[in-house]
Amino acid sequence: MNALIWIVWGVVLLLIAGLLASVGIAAYVGWQLTHPKRQPVDDSPANYGLVFEEVEIASRTGDILLSGWHLPPPDTAVRQNPMTVIMSHGYAGNRLERGLPSLALARDLITAGYRVIMFDFRNSGMSQGSMTSVGYYEKHDLLGVIDWVTETYPHEAVSLIGFSMGATTSLLAAAEHEKVAAVVADSPFHHLKKYLKSNLPVWSGLPNIPFTPLILLLFPPLLNIDPEGVDAVKAVEAIYPRPVLFIHSSDDRAIPQASSEEMWRRHPDVFDFWRTAGAPHVGSYHLESAEYARRVIAFLEKTVTEETVHPREVGISCNSH
Repeated sequence: MNALIWIVWGVVLLLIAGLLASVGIAAYVGWQLTHPKRQPVDDSPANYGLVFEEVEIASRTGDILLSGWHLPPPDTAVRQNPMTVIMSHGYAGNRLERGLPSLALARDLITAGYRVIMFDFRNSGMSQGSMTSVGYYEKHDLLGVIDWVTETYPHEAVSLIGFSMGATTSLLAAAEHEKVAAVVADSPFHHLKKYLKSNLPVWSGLPNIPFTPLILLLFPPLLNIDPEGVDAVKAVEAIYPRPVLFIHSSDDRAIPQASSEEMWRRHPDVFDFWRTAGAPHVGSYHLESAEYARRVIAFLEKTVTEETVHPREVGISCNSH
């Protein structure tokens, strides 16, 4: 009888130790995922023949200063319907978005007469902050940049171009800021919690069970992040009837093309979808630079023309500034 009791206690202690170890591993991995190593901003617009100025912009949260570049259009540009384009980078990257690279796309936009703002999200590049929240707090960073643009250039329309996490964040911010005329979303995920449920093992390198549920359970109390709050499907409902151009490769192994498909299908009457193939995650510009630039510029031109001739009545369902 005593031996049986000892065996039972031994099993219980092993289970407790296993649970504590799993919780510790999940907490560590969750911490690592939200504290990626910063990538250096080691390129310059000057290397692309672009005029620029360094800017510092406050996040809407008020406790973070974001570092970025203001790239004005050339003095020779004819700007009948001026527009500023704000570019937002992906997870664990910075304003350079090396997979494109974003400075090459910025040059295409500036040559076409657009003003461009490039910046680093919190805990990225040269910006302040020590945690990456995969859209949850980055939304407030982008809202702060939009506020700065609309206050500095009040007579210009504003559009957003985002990549991966930056694409989802652009959708979230546009849903809350009535000044955003249009969004280009390159390879966004549609809902953070649902995405992580399916893809966290790829990012963490851990078995789905028990670690995915544990990490998602620990996110809110340990990091003050609610993955349910990063809901781009809900956001596109608030953006409508403003236009969105989705760009997504069928060969994207990081975020499936179906993520953009789900959001585009909500309002295909005003949302556009360029389905590419053969490109890795956020690789469509690198694969088809000229066509990518042509489609994006045509989309923005149509947007700014329609806004000038037929201003949209936009109902904002979220809090707006």
